Amino acid sequence: MNTLVRLMLAFMLMIVAAPAYAAEATHMWKCELHDDASEVDVTAMAQEWLKAAKTMKGGERLEAKVYFPVAVNAIGEADVWFVVTAPSFEEWGKFWDNYAGSPAAEVDKRNQEKIVCPDSALWESVKVK
Repeated sequence: MNTLVRLMLAFMLMIVAAPAYAAEATHMWKCELHDDASEVDVTAMAQEWLKAAKTMKGGERLEAKVYFPVAVNAIGEADVWFVVTAPSFEEWGKFWDNYAGSPAAEVDKRNQEKIVCPDSALWESVKVK
């Protein structure tokens, strides 16, 4: 009986603690710049993309960062990394399911002569507090 009570208590604690350790969806794009694109251009394009993405279902709470390499060795060739984080995989899924033909996809098309991001990966990320 004592073991059963402990298991039930552990299960209840897991349910209560789960939201505190909820994983975020982080999508990272490895991008290459064309010769005439500057860091200012990339930042402006990222801001335009995020503004468009936030108008979409699931994109309201997206966050984005642009990473410019300063000193790199092991990550391979990349001019810039574009990283977008959603609070949950559910929100990312809603956003990504509607991406084709979306306002954010239109921003991609307009900027493809300055930047191209052929490689990407979707990661599970957990905030460390």
